[in-house]
Amino acid sequence: MRAQNSATTPMTIAIGTTAGSAPARAEAPGAQGTLLALLGVVSFSLTFPSTVWGLESFGPWSLVAVRSTLAALIAGAFLLGGRAALPERRHRAGLAVVAGGVVVGFPLLTTLALQTSTTSHAAVVVGLLPLATAAFAAVRTGRRPSRTFWLAAVAGAAVVIAFTVQQSGGALSTGDLYLFGALLVCAAGYTEGGRLAREMPGWQVIGWALVFCLPLMVPAAAVALALEPVRLTAHGVVGLLWVAAGSTFFGLYVWYRGMAAIGIPRASQLQLAQPLLTLFWSVFLLGESLPPAAPVAAVGVLVCIAVTQRAKS
Repeated sequence: MRAQNSATTPMTIAIGTTAGSAPARAEAPGAQGTLLALLGVVSFSLTFPSTVWGLESFGPWSLVAVRSTLAALIAGAFLLGGRAALPERRHRAGLAVVAGGVVVGFPLLTTLALQTSTTSHAAVVVGLLPLATAAFAAVRTGRRPSRTFWLAAVAGAAVVIAFTVQQSGGALSTGDLYLFGALLVCAAGYTEGGRLAREMPGWQVIGWALVFCLPLMVPAAAVALALEPVRLTAHGVVGLLWVAAGSTFFGLYVWYRGMAAIGIPRASQLQLAQPLLTLFWSVFLLGESLPPAAPVAAVGVLVCIAVTQRAKS
């Protein structure tokens, strides 16, 4: 990699900006930052249905390892094409947190959960992620959102929890334990990635986190593919390609840029809409039934999102 941070990449051309050494906050201010974060949420909302499709062809360990390997190869191509400099030493610990949280931890734990949980149920449990991310951000960055923000964030989480309890009959399953673990590691990864994206281009944050995982993921993929059966189907291949290119690389790229532009707390609350979008995809793509309470939960969540976006954060 050449020591140069100011090159334009194909990805940045597609988004309409250039990636440079200036803070990502300056690249996507205000409304554009919100739009980028929302685009990330839409990308993430397809992750669970795509994972279910991927599990038609691959075992859980194979799917996660191959997914991360493919995403790392895509990221490496962009880093080479953009002539990105190696990250500074002070950024490497943060990139390790991003890698452990969003490249390895969250995909693995949610994939294991989806072997026993429905997509709709898993999506609603993960609806607690915005509140967890805001809490991590408050501790990590020292920024304290307003009381109105926290009231709206907690109210949104309460809507999600009530919906989850109503759907599960009040009982927690092994899948739920995987999902709650996924919440914690992902919130840490989001927070650290959002912080780093204020100091280096967002595409490099997720790009280097993925590339750093490549030496681990390649042998893991080889071992998992040898031990788990592979039955390729159209759904399985499409699901794998989406979670690799869409969710893991592109989704996190626009997400981190959006977080850097509008702040981690405000961006995190946009994810309150993610469970409801995933419910839509689970009905449309997987044929799951839409819970009757979903429209009510949708209205409540959207109100909470509106309040958090207007509140001081």
